[in-house]
Amino acid sequence: MNRRQFFLSTGGGLLLPGAAAAALSAAEASAGKDAGGPNPPPKKEDDLTSALEGIIAKRKVPALAAGLLTVKGLQRSAAAGMRKAGTQVPVTVRDQWHAGSMTKAMTATLLATFVETGALKWDQPLGKLLPKDCVGAAPAVKDITVRQLLEHRSGLPANLLSWLVAPKVDQRCEVLRLAAPEGAIIKPGESFLYSNVGYVVAGHIAEKLGGKHWEELMQLRVFKQLHMVAGYGPVGRHDKTDQPWPHDAQGQPLPDNGLLSDNPPSVGPAGRVHLSLADYARFAGDHLRGAAGKRGLLEPATYTALHTPSPGGDYACGWIAAERPWAGGRCLTHTGSNNANFFVAWLAPAKGFAVIAACNQGGEGGAAACDDACSWLITQQAGE
Repeated sequence: MNRRQFFLSTGGGLLLPGAAAAALSAAEASAGKDAGGPNPPPKKEDDLTSALEGIIAKRKVPALAAGLLTVKGLQRSAAAGMRKAGTQVPVTVRDQWHAGSMTKAMTATLLATFVETGALKWDQPLGKLLPKDCVGAAPAVKDITVRQLLEHRSGLPANLLSWLVAPKVDQRCEVLRLAAPEGAIIKPGESFLYSNVGYVVAGHIAEKLGGKHWEELMQLRVFKQLHMVAGYGPVGRHDKTDQPWPHDAQGQPLPDNGLLSDNPPSVGPAGRVHLSLADYARFAGDHLRGAAGKRGLLEPATYTALHTPSPGGDYACGWIAAERPWAGGRCLTHTGSNNANFFVAWLAPAKGFAVIAACNQGGEGGAAACDDACSWLITQQAGE
């Protein structure tokens, strides 16, 4: 929450500070010279791996992965570090990472598929989409629109104190019913309030329209169409270090990698997807092409609707819209974390590229490591 508020209130993040230049210098220095003259230039993947290793040492995180993509797909990627602190099991570039709130843009994309078929409208209120036992009688809830949910302008609270009361995927209707007593619901559309509850409700709208759980609809209508492989919840097995293990903000491995190490299943539409860098790049690449006016999973006009905040706001539908000189103007960004992992993406439509990074540590350490990796890639891209 603090980092998202920081992005919105100050426009900070990825202004290419000295750390990026230092990482670049370290990577260049690693090439070295021998008695016969300069060594051959390192491969881009080796160069990136070296940079990631430097960031891991600086930020003291267990592992880090990053990649750069264009409208043609993932151009370079690398991973470094260990899946779990205290072990000697290295991460690989094929490993999966917990995407956290990067899931929100995916849920918004799922709803957009229903908009394109005419089954849904962005300004449609909940009172006309969900049953009374779900919405309740409060006018403030019935009047919330789909777009207000996706832009965090619904007035619904950020989270539920009683998530565990409704932990299952088939209890998402109950999440909305429980939200009103727990949080002071402000007037819909009045102001920005980051709300995981709002995205759970958005996912439930898709369930009502599609007749299946959100998880299955995501597979059928988004992931399969983009040739992505993705799952939900904790990454890997709880009894084996077969994927990046979650670590707390101090870099300590969580005692368990089971269901209790992640958000409950009911929160899926707000932040439970996990996937590899390559698979996330397929999703980000689709939005990058869409922002350039290309037809992809959706029509160009639909991407515009997803990427454009309402007047006076900075948050669109699962994306923060920000201005950055290195992006040639507007860029799209978001972060994701379940407090034990971190993921970030920056899309620069005007420049035709995007950078992504993931870390298996939460808190500021994981965030800073991901920012450093993205800054390094942006600096490299700017020099080519």
